Amino acid sequence: MSKSDLTLLRLSVVFVWLATAAASVLEFNGQSTALLMAAGIDDPQFVSFLIIAGAGADLVIGIAMARWPSRRVFSIALGLMLVMTIVASVLDPSLWLHPLGPLTKNLPIAAALWILIRRST
Repeated sequence: MSKSDLTLLRLSVVFVWLATAAASVLEFNGQSTALLMAAGIDDPQFVSFLIIAGAGADLVIGIAMARWPSRRVFSIALGLMLVMTIVASVLDPSLWLHPLGPLTKNLPIAAALWILIRRST
């Protein structure tokens, strides 16, 4: 894989993290809250905390991958994605069967991160 291919792969993963942070905030009182409420989390303050914490984590990881691409940063991103995937799976396992694949998309993202981890210093 060429250096430009790796850059494209990295930038596409950065975009996913930054777009997810933005979507979480833009849909704060819409889909983000509805998703957590449907999973049985009905404390409004806790829901707000989870959305802000998740969006903040996505933003920090996206910026870190853009500014300081390294094996360590990509490994942290992969770990965070795995934790969020497990939490989402516990809260709403039906997300694995959703036609647009909100959780199944994490599999190719994990592969992309694994490639970036292996090719980084």
